[in-house]
Amino acid sequence: WFGLLARNRFDVSPTRIPMALINSGLSFVNSALAIQQQLFFGRKIAECQLTDDPIFILGHWRTGTTWLHELMVLDERHAFPTTYECLTASHFLFSEAMTSWWLWMLMPRRRPMDNVHIGLGSPQEDELALCALGAHSPYLTWAFPNHPPQDQEYLDLRDLSPVDLASWKATFDGFLRSLQVKNPGKRIVLKSPTHTFRVPVLLDMFPNARFVYLVRDPYVVFPSMMKTWKRLHQYHGAQAPKHVGLEEHVFANFEHLHRVFEEDRVKIAPERLCVMRYEDLVQAPIAQLSRIYDELDLGGFDAVKPQLEKFVEGLSDYIPNRHNLPVELHEQIATRCGDYITKYGYSSEHAPQP
Repeated sequence: WFGLLARNRFDVSPTRIPMALINSGLSFVNSALAIQQQLFFGRKIAECQLTDDPIFILGHWRTGTTWLHELMVLDERHAFPTTYECLTASHFLFSEAMTSWWLWMLMPRRRPMDNVHIGLGSPQEDELALCALGAHSPYLTWAFPNHPPQDQEYLDLRDLSPVDLASWKATFDGFLRSLQVKNPGKRIVLKSPTHTFRVPVLLDMFPNARFVYLVRDPYVVFPSMMKTWKRLHQYHGAQAPKHVGLEEHVFANFEHLHRVFEEDRVKIAPERLCVMRYEDLVQAPIAQLSRIYDELDLGGFDAVKPQLEKFVEGLSDYIPNRHNLPVELHEQIATRCGDYITKYGYSSEHAPQP
C-alpha cells in the first residue's frame, strides 16, 4: 500500500484523504494477521499440493464470466476463492473465523456496476487477491484513475523479466495453495478476465488446466465496461476520477485481449478448451453447462444438475442493464472490434438504441 502511494507521489484527492488514512491503518492490521497466518499455517501451505490443475473461466470483462463462475462452483467437488478470501488473501486461513461474522455489515449487498448480489462468501476474482498480496496488477489503476494505467505489462506477462515473472508466479501459486488447504480434495475454479491474456504462463504452471472462454456481443460489452470502470474508479479510487482517456483504454484492452488469446488458444489441447457465447448460456444455461462438462470431460453433471436448475430459477427476476449507443460509438465498435464480431458470429448492423 505504501509502495503504491509512493510511486503515485501520494497524489490523493482531498476528498479521498479519509479513505487513504483508513487503508493505511488497515494495511498494518493485514500485515499483522499475515504474520500470524505464516506462523500457524506457513508450513502447511508450503507442503500443500493442488488436488488437480484449476479450471479457468476466461473472457473479456462483462461477458458473463461471473455468472458462469457461480454456476460452475455449485458443484460440490469444486472450490473457489470467495470475496473474503480475495480481500484478505494473506491471512484468511487464520482470520476468517474471527472477522467475517461482522465484516458483512460493511459490504455492499449489490455490485455497483450491475446490481448483482454479492457477499463475503460469493465467488470472486483472484486478481483481487494478487493485489491484496502486494503483486503488481493492472487493477491498481483503480486506486489512481487519473494517472496513466498501472502495471499494464502484468496483463499478458510477456515482457516481464525472469525475476519479476517468477515473483508473480510464486504469489499466485501461494494463494492457490492457501485455497487448497482450506478446501482439501477439491478442484479450484478461477475467474479473472486478466487470465485471458496469460494462457502461456498458465499452461506452464498448470499443464492439465481446463479453460472455458466466454464471448459476448461487443455492442453490449463496450458500454457496460465504460460503466464498470467509472463505478470502480468512483468507489475505490484515491482520486476523484476524471475518466480522461477511458474510452481509448477500454478499446485498447479489448483489442489486446482478442489478439493475444487468438494467438495463444492453439496451445490449449482441444479437449481442454470450451468456447461459448454468452447469449447461448443465457438462453439455455443447463444445456450449456452440460456441454462444458462433456467437452472438458469433467464428469458428474447429473449430480449437480438439480442445484443448477434451482439456482437458475432463482434468477428469474434479475433485470440486466440497458445501454444507449450513440451512432458514432456504434461505428467505432464496428471498426475496432470487427475481427471479433466476425469470428464469433455477431452483427455489425445492430441499430443504435434511440
